[in-house]
Amino acid sequence: MSSKLSIETKFQTPLASFIDLIVDAVFAVDVNANVVFASAACERIFGYTPQEMVGRNMFDMMLPEDRDKTRHSVVDIMAGQLQLNFENRYIRKDGLVVHIMWSTQWSPADQLRIGVARDVTNRKRAESMQAALYSISEAAYAAEDLLTLFQRIHQIVGTLLRVDNFSVTLYDAETGTLNSPYHVDEYLQAPEVSRPAAGTLCAEIIRTGLPLLLTADAVLARLEETQVLTGPNPLCWLGVPLKSHKDTIGVLTVKSYPGGISYTEEDQELLQFVSTQIATVIERLQWQVRLRNMAQYDQLTTLPNRGFLYDRLKMALASAKRDQGRLSVLYIDLDKFKQVNDRLGHGVGDLLLQEVAKRLKQCVRDSDTVARVGGDEFVVLLQSIAMPQHATMVAEKIRRIVSAPLLLDGHKLNIVPSVGIALYPEDGNTDDQLLQHADRAMYVKKNTDHG
Repeated sequence: MSSKLSIETKFQTPLASFIDLIVDAVFAVDVNANVVFASAACERIFGYTPQEMVGRNMFDMMLPEDRDKTRHSVVDIMAGQLQLNFENRYIRKDGLVVHIMWSTQWSPADQLRIGVARDVTNRKRAESMQAALYSISEAAYAAEDLLTLFQRIHQIVGTLLRVDNFSVTLYDAETGTLNSPYHVDEYLQAPEVSRPAAGTLCAEIIRTGLPLLLTADAVLARLEETQVLTGPNPLCWLGVPLKSHKDTIGVLTVKSYPGGISYTEEDQELLQFVSTQIATVIERLQWQVRLRNMAQYDQLTTLPNRGFLYDRLKMALASAKRDQGRLSVLYIDLDKFKQVNDRLGHGVGDLLLQEVAKRLKQCVRDSDTVARVGGDEFVVLLQSIAMPQHATMVAEKIRRIVSAPLLLDGHKLNIVPSVGIALYPEDGNTDDQLLQHADRAMYVKKNTDHG
C-alpha cells in the first residue's frame, strides 16, 4: 500500500465525521505543504470544498508577504516544536483575504503536519481599525504637508486591506475640476494636475456623497462609459467620498488588477469610516495652508508680501555673506497709477496690478523673488548675481516689458515703471539698508525722468 493511500485510509474512519463537526478547520499537509486532508470547515473559511483542497499547496493560497515567516515557522514545527497561535493570511477562492490562526504539530510517523485553522479575520479587522485610527491621529498631528499625510495614510490603510493601487482625488467646487495630489498605480501614470470632473466615476461619488464598489464586468462597463480605458482592466474598483463637515471635498480610491484581491462591502464600510477621519485632517491642513498663504502672500497678485520678502532677503544676505557673493534689490513704482484708479476705477486698477505682477515674473529667474510691498510698489530680489551690470540689465528689461501697451476691460493703457537699484555689498549690509537705498534710487529715477 502506498504512503498516499495509507494517509487517505487514516482519515476515512468514523473519526473523520467527528472532525467535520469542528467549527475550526483541520488539515494534514505533507513535507512539501501539499494538502492531503481537509475537514468540512475549510469550505467556510477558505471557500474551497475539502475535495478541492486536497492536492493544493498551502503556500500557493497564502499572501506572498506572509510566505517567508511561514517557512521559518515550518522549520521549527518539523524540528519537533509545538506551534500555537501562529497567524498568517490566505486568499480565499472568491479572492477575499482571511486571517488564520494556526495550532500545528509534526507527526514523524506519518510525515505530516497536522494543523487546526481558526478564522480570526473579524478580530484582526477590529484590532487593525483601532490601531489605524490611532495612527491617523498621529499622522494628522505630525504631517507638515498634504503629500506627507497621504503617504502615511496609504501605509495605514494598507494595514487594513491590500491597497497596492491607491489615490486621493480632491474636488474644487468653484472650477468643477479634480486634481490628484497623491496617486500610486502599478499601471497608470498620475492624471493631469487639474481636469474636469464631469463624466468621471469620482464625479458620481462627489455628486451623490455615496461610495461606489465595482467588480469585474461592472468596472469594464463603467470605464467604457467614461472613456477612460487605459492599461489593463481592473479586477475591482472602490471609491469612497471624503466628506468634511459640510461638503464632499474629494474621493479616496483603491483598485486591484487581475491576480489581486476583490473588495467587499465590509471593505467599503471600513474604508468609508477611515475616510471620514482623513477628510477632517485634509480640511484642517488645507486651512493651515490658506492661513499661511494669507500671511505670506498678497491676495490680489499672489506675489510674496512685505513680510515674506524680508524673510527671503535675510536668507539671501546670509548666503551672500557666507559665500562672499553678490545680490541686488530693485524697488519698482508705477508712474501715474493713482490716475488710473481715479479715472477708471479700482477694478481696472486691480487688473493692472495683476498684469504687472505677471510681467515682472517674466523678467527674472525662478530663483529670484518678486514681491508686492504695498499699493503700486513692487520689489525684486536678485540672488547670486555675478556683476552689478546684471542688475542694470534686469531693470531695463522690466522697464521695457512693463511699459508695453495693455488692454484691460476695454481700456488701452500705458504704464511706465520707475526702478531703483541697490547692490550688496556696495549699498548696504542689511535688509533695511538695501531696501531704503533702492527706494531712494527709485524716487531719484522718477524725478529725473519726469522732471
